[in-house]
Amino acid sequence: MAAQGREGGGGGVAVLCGGAAVSNALDSRSPSGGGSVEENPKKNSPIMFFLFFHKAIRSELDVLHRSALAFATGKLADFQPLVERYRFLRSIYKHHSNAEDEVIFPALDIRVKNVAQTYSLEHKGESDLFDHLFELLNSNEQNNESFARKLASCSGALQTSISQHMSKEEEQVFPLLMEKFSFEEQASLVWQFLCSIPVNMMKKFLPWLSFSISPDEYQEMWNCLSRIIPREKLLQQVIFSWIRGGESTNTLESHDVSPQIQHSVSVSHHHVGKQKCACEPSRTGKRKYTVSVTDDSDLDGYHPINEILHWHNAIKQELEDIAGEARKIKLSGDFSDLAAFYERLQFIADVCIFHSVAEDKVIFPAVDGGVSFFEEHAEEESQFNELRCLIENIQSSGVNSTSAAEFFAKLCSQADLIIETIKRHFQNEEAEVLPLAREHFSFKKQRELLYQSLSLMPLKLIERVLPWLVGRLSEDEARNFLKNMQLAAPTPDAALVTLYSGWACKGRHHGVCLSSNVSGCCLVKRYNNTDIEENYVRGSCPCALSVQNAAERPVKRNLPIPTTNDTSSGSSPGDNSLINPVNQRSCCVPGLGVNSNKNLGLSSISTSKSFRPLSFSSAAPSLNSSLFIWETDNSSSGIDRAVHPIDTIFKFHKAILKDLEYLDVESGKLSDCDETILRQFIGRFRLLWGLYRAHSNAEDEIVFPALESKEALHNVSHSYTLDHKQEEKLFEDISCALSNLSELYESMKGDGEIQDLNQTGSDKAASGGDSMRKYNELATKLQGMCKSIRVSLHQHIYREELELWPLFDEHFSVEEQDKIVGRIIGTTGAEVLQSMLPWVTSALTQDEQNNMMDTLKQATRNTMFSEWLNECWRRTPEFSLQPEESENSISAKGTESQETLDQGDQMFKPGWKDIFRMNQTELEAEIRTVHRDSSLDPRRKSYLIQNLMTSRWIASQQKSQASADENSANEETAGLSPSFRDSDKQVFGCEHYKRNCKLRAACCGKLFTCRFCHDEVSDHSMERKATVEMMCMRCLKIQPIGPVCSTPSCNGFSMSRYYCSICKFFDDERDVYHCPSCNLCRLGKGLGIDFYHCMKCNCCLGMKLEEHKCLEKALETNCPICCEFLFTSSATVRSLPCGHYMHSACFQAYASSNYICPICSKSMGNMAVYFGMLDALLANEVLPEEYRNRWQDILCNDCERIGTARFHWLYHRCGFCRSYNTRVIRAASTNPECPASNDEVSLS
Repeated sequence: MAAQGREGGGGGVAVLCGGAAVSNALDSRSPSGGGSVEENPKKNSPIMFFLFFHKAIRSELDVLHRSALAFATGKLADFQPLVERYRFLRSIYKHHSNAEDEVIFPALDIRVKNVAQTYSLEHKGESDLFDHLFELLNSNEQNNESFARKLASCSGALQTSISQHMSKEEEQVFPLLMEKFSFEEQASLVWQFLCSIPVNMMKKFLPWLSFSISPDEYQEMWNCLSRIIPREKLLQQVIFSWIRGGESTNTLESHDVSPQIQHSVSVSHHHVGKQKCACEPSRTGKRKYTVSVTDDSDLDGYHPINEILHWHNAIKQELEDIAGEARKIKLSGDFSDLAAFYERLQFIADVCIFHSVAEDKVIFPAVDGGVSFFEEHAEEESQFNELRCLIENIQSSGVNSTSAAEFFAKLCSQADLIIETIKRHFQNEEAEVLPLAREHFSFKKQRELLYQSLSLMPLKLIERVLPWLVGRLSEDEARNFLKNMQLAAPTPDAALVTLYSGWACKGRHHGVCLSSNVSGCCLVKRYNNTDIEENYVRGSCPCALSVQNAAERPVKRNLPIPTTNDTSSGSSPGDNSLINPVNQRSCCVPGLGVNSNKNLGLSSISTSKSFRPLSFSSAAPSLNSSLFIWETDNSSSGIDRAVHPIDTIFKFHKAILKDLEYLDVESGKLSDCDETILRQFIGRFRLLWGLYRAHSNAEDEIVFPALESKEALHNVSHSYTLDHKQEEKLFEDISCALSNLSELYESMKGDGEIQDLNQTGSDKAASGGDSMRKYNELATKLQGMCKSIRVSLHQHIYREELELWPLFDEHFSVEEQDKIVGRIIGTTGAEVLQSMLPWVTSALTQDEQNNMMDTLKQATRNTMFSEWLNECWRRTPEFSLQPEESENSISAKGTESQETLDQGDQMFKPGWKDIFRMNQTELEAEIRTVHRDSSLDPRRKSYLIQNLMTSRWIASQQKSQASADENSANEETAGLSPSFRDSDKQVFGCEHYKRNCKLRAACCGKLFTCRFCHDEVSDHSMERKATVEMMCMRCLKIQPIGPVCSTPSCNGFSMSRYYCSICKFFDDERDVYHCPSCNLCRLGKGLGIDFYHCMKCNCCLGMKLEEHKCLEKALETNCPICCEFLFTSSATVRSLPCGHYMHSACFQAYASSNYICPICSKSMGNMAVYFGMLDALLANEVLPEEYRNRWQDILCNDCERIGTARFHWLYHRCGFCRSYNTRVIRAASTNPECPASNDEVSLS
């Protein structure tokens, strides 16, 4: 199953890391592992063990995807071998993910908040991808032509999703683990991780991992594990035997073993047959490590499969004990210490469900009778999940007498229900299954089934289950249990079964060793004795381990003293029979040390997120878990949830998903060699890429920093920022593939290889030769890439809406959300918005469109955004939303007519001809209608009233001008000649602008290069937005206004580098952009590049002025120096610290003699140096005697506080901010009680 042999692995793990944080963590080092942990902690970090797994997964995914592509392109005939490899990969990755969710992420969540949730959600998404893949593999589509392509696409999507997830872990999670946890804590976490994976999977996982990496990396992994595994020889023997793939441990070569365990390995394989132990029987068997026990005939017809009854009885007894304890707690009313009770509940739930899994996966499939209790097992799991919910509810609400009493009442009822269900279930199994197993299976097969069932549990659960089970058996039953387990264990599991035997013995009274009675010699002694060979030569019985020798052994990391029966390492909670004094014949077996997490701040209840065991669960932990409890509290409020401003951002997700679906579906048609489909696909992809980039940039630069600014939400968005980087790389890859596909198509078309576009795909492939095969291969690869980006973005959006969206309602007010939306609009250019808004609204319902537009208008209420929006609607019909039907629509001549309301002001706006036909009374009525409209912005209302009042004059002027134009139709239009900005170089334009056209003024019909040229020679101003015609200065042809000349002779001659269709503005030499919130063209590279629009100030500011004082509509005023209107001024404007504005040129002239704002009198800059000079001046100045004791009340213009200062005829310093920008508000007075210090002030 290995992706590749260890000899061919090649490469280093470091190059696979997603970020620089861990890129040097696995540099090559000598086999001796030179260098201490303290010298280079990152290089030797136990967390680096996960990088080896990541490399193996990447290698396996790459091989499988290349094989799937080969099958899709006809290079591979049989895909059945892929199915088994996919099944193995799914199992490996599933258990890896679940172990992370159970161990790594809860520990990280305690030290660093808001990180683990996202990665656990990603595990759920990856599990869904595996499910989708196997649905395809198990479907009836295998004979369809599209099956191979779908398989390649799903394989590529799976590879992309998992690779991105692992890269993010390497860039964010691993560095945090190394930073926040000590070396010992890291080793403990990785060891718990290994002990959380079922034993049967560990036997497959470690050998596969070993053969998927290079020899150097194999040595590094070995050294890494030697630092992770506790220094117990038996534990190391178990793990390292698994790494070698279950080979006999005498094949371990000394150069493969770290120096710390070489002696253990060599001693463990020493032949022990030369000297007999005093308690060893006379007959020896062929099995290594253990001496042969009695054969089947010695059991007097005892069937090993009957041990299932021991499990049934123990489970029923434990459940009854828990129910009885719950009733006692309820009656006593003492709810002070419930941790042990909760832990006991968790333990028996794990045992029950693992037992069910073992039956479903091992026992029942082996029985030839079609027996199945899957529904019963599912019912029991559901009931245990209800128990889990009860526990989480009491944890989240806190323990008090009322809640705890109610909880235990429900618990007793639920426990009785589970007991009844399980008793009925067990009774049916004992009547239907056990007789078949006794009849059809030999004793050997029965033992093997039981041993395989036990191996479905992880080591950390087995360590607790065995003493719990054996402690409930009689002595004969316990001996038979151990005997069957030792007989069933294969030879390579000798060390493992020794560990099992030692743990089982801890369940007996005083921990008496039963192995010596079973096999004739204590198995544990062989691994724990320091010098095994010497003990055997002496002929001493290894069972007799003295208390003194046990006490002298060093205590290992996170392990109990071997001779102490610790309930945390081998017993179930509340089992008093397991607490026994130390006995000389007690079995000295090492514990794992993983059930006590006090150093990491974990508890078994908080880390256990689901009762469903790792060996069976196919999905990530439930979102109802205690770790992620806040997610479900918010995610369930989607239906009746009120509309908030931040919802606008997430409405973009709907449009993104719609276009992703299009790309995924249409990419399957690219192999048809249809040029129209290819061009449409490329255009749609470019649009999606550009709009996605704008959306992701807005999140990275505005939304996510806003989230991170809240103390409770630190680190919550970093994972999504990494997603954006990875998704941008996917878009780039697709763009490159599309370019190659387009070039290949053009090449084939030019060579005449595509002769008939109506042929089928198979005919084309047969007639196209190598080029057509390359085209099909590239189209297949592109289809998989489109599937990958759809899956990646879909999971990203799902997690973002589930995790981040509810946070805005919880932590942000409506005003704060409005500000975020406004900032996004203020950094988005007009061109992008013109493409984005129709794209988004096309994916929304009418109500969603209305809510979205209302939100945008509310966030931009102080600006001209609505005006810009209306002009876009009028110019581009497809940009406008669907008109709403008026409730009071009038029926005319039997047909329904729909009254279309103006989308901006929701009122009738008459045109010039309508106004000209109005009489004075009608015009006044229209003005009153506008005046009474409370929905209009006051500034907008004034603008409309002013225009209505002057409309008759303007209309008459236009009518007279139109008549004049008709009378002089044959006369030459004024200005019908080119103008030059530089006549020597023949550069078109004027003194104001460089451009290649003239504008025809709508007011007078004359041609001018710009509006300034018009205003200089006319008695009226030119309305540039009303311009509809222009003249090309090359061909002198008057034509509709546009960016290029429409005359064929000019061949698309450009009028200027920049053209604005709203402002009718041309400029051929400067960087210009149109701000939708100003609804004007301004100098600069663009919004979000070097400028942004502040929605409160209603002005465009430099990106460096993000932090400034906001004054509402601050720019909609005149310059305080020259009195020119600042909002429409073409001169550079400067902002002052107080929030006011003036022209930069005016500022330079004014600041040469003043330092206070002419509007509010605050200082216009940092005056500390100047004020310091005044301090020095006043310190050397001596006032006349009659003024020395005089004081004046002053008002500070900078801090706006009232105080007192010593008398002076010019300078008065504020005692609060030490500013001299003050003014006297009361005449001088004598105050003999005031202190003499010039710094002392008092409030008046």
